[in-house]
Amino acid sequence: MKQELTPTHTFQYIDEILAQQSINLLSLNPKKTLITSFAELGNLIAEENTEIQFLITLQKTIESIVLTQLQNFPENIFWDFDFMINSMLRQALIADEGAIPFLKLFGEKMVLLTEMFGSKTEIRFRYVHDFIYGFEWARWVQKEPQKRAYIEPFSPVFLDYLLVKGKELLQRINHGQVTSYKLCDTGYRNPFTFSREPEDEYRLLTYLAEEELIPIAVWNWNASPVWNKPFQEMRQQLALKLNIQPQRH
Repeated sequence: MKQELTPTHTFQYIDEILAQQSINLLSLNPKKTLITSFAELGNLIAEENTEIQFLITLQKTIESIVLTQLQNFPENIFWDFDFMINSMLRQALIADEGAIPFLKLFGEKMVLLTEMFGSKTEIRFRYVHDFIYGFEWARWVQKEPQKRAYIEPFSPVFLDYLLVKGKELLQRINHGQVTSYKLCDTGYRNPFTFSREPEDEYRLLTYLAEEELIPIAVWNWNASPVWNKPFQEMRQQLALKLNIQPQRH
């Protein structure tokens, strides 16, 4: 009985960290307002594995990812983690190198990515939404669907691609070679033509979620990622439909 309780207590620690932050932990789930608690996610994890050392490593990995997001994306709006954690768990349990080494490397890549694209570097993106909810992954798969359609959105292969892309983007910024990633008057970069001020981002993403136009329903533990819809185009069209103003630079 004690072993069954451990996961909840282990993952509840992340809930306690989040409770100390002055953020509203919104979910993009159209049917509820707030994210799934980490204590609840701990129960789902324990259905797959109850080995204590594995659970401790998984908890530490998730904690480092969450803290890095908080530090580098302080204005992020939606904070779902369910599918990402399920993906980590499934990949770890079948990893050739073993579950614990996989989790440690996965955590390192996620932290690096979050720091690279966040508010403390020259890239200065405002939200994690495009990455976490799969817009970047869907766009990547669409370029070579025969090769990429079966690659997980949170696989090391895709994370490595984003790390390379981030380094290239930083180089282009440093050499003054960016056209679609100009700094907005808010101090953040927005590659889109429409405003992504918090109220606009909230309206657009909640509308997309209601219309099932989000590539990964991350709020769903058992989500099935979708890549073969024109997400970018539909996002542009909906921004016009919702009368979201052009981005000011």
